[in-house]
Amino acid sequence: MTTPPARTGSKARSRAGSGAGTTTGSRAGTKGVPRAERERQVLAAATEEFGRHGYEATTMAAVAARVGVTKPLLHQYFGGKQDLYLACLEPVGERLLQAVRSAMAADRAGAPATPLRVLDALFHALEGQREAWFVLYDPTLPPDSDAARRAAHYRGAVDELAATGTADLLHATGSDDPLDADALMFAWRGLCTALVRWWIGRPDQSPEAMTRRCARILATARALGSAGGEEDGTLRPGR
Repeated sequence: MTTPPARTGSKARSRAGSGAGTTTGSRAGTKGVPRAERERQVLAAATEEFGRHGYEATTMAAVAARVGVTKPLLHQYFGGKQDLYLACLEPVGERLLQAVRSAMAADRAGAPATPLRVLDALFHALEGQREAWFVLYDPTLPPDSDAARRAAHYRGAVDELAATGTADLLHATGSDDPLDADALMFAWRGLCTALVRWWIGRPDQSPEAMTRRCARILATARALGSAGGEEDGTLRPGR
């Protein structure tokens, strides 16, 4: 795994408890609110803003308004927008990376298949902050910026794990084609992104419900693959 790029001049720091709830309409400033609590509120609001709207469209003013603080106070606590983004990204990246690692390591007799374990781990890691997935997978990050490089580090680490998992799955079916593994890894990333996007729009769906739904979807995909393919991989006409 590559070493994360160093950041110079950044005020961003990982802060525990970034998933705490935000307050809307509270009085500006920190009067009556400990700084640590106010920082947690800011990070929660900023994570949601970056996840919903993307880096490019998110403004410091919008984040400050959500929490009920002044924009100068936000700059005092976190620096510029990139610093605030990095402070949101790091706990998200670490949480998702650890979730995938733990799920892949839990391969034991009687356990669900690796893809389902990973999906279940992702749903639980994102619950309460579902938009956080799109903080990591944000196409609007400025090219060649610290934000883009740091996000690429975490995405690359997740992709390394996905590459190992997809190669193992293909090997179990008798395929050792590296391009098959590469294509499947990209398809897997797209599937995870699509499922999270669908889930965001359905807040009543719990992580457990999503895992059960994915189990049904994967079972259907396997059944279709078994019914529709020849040994050489071609589709049977009329099936």
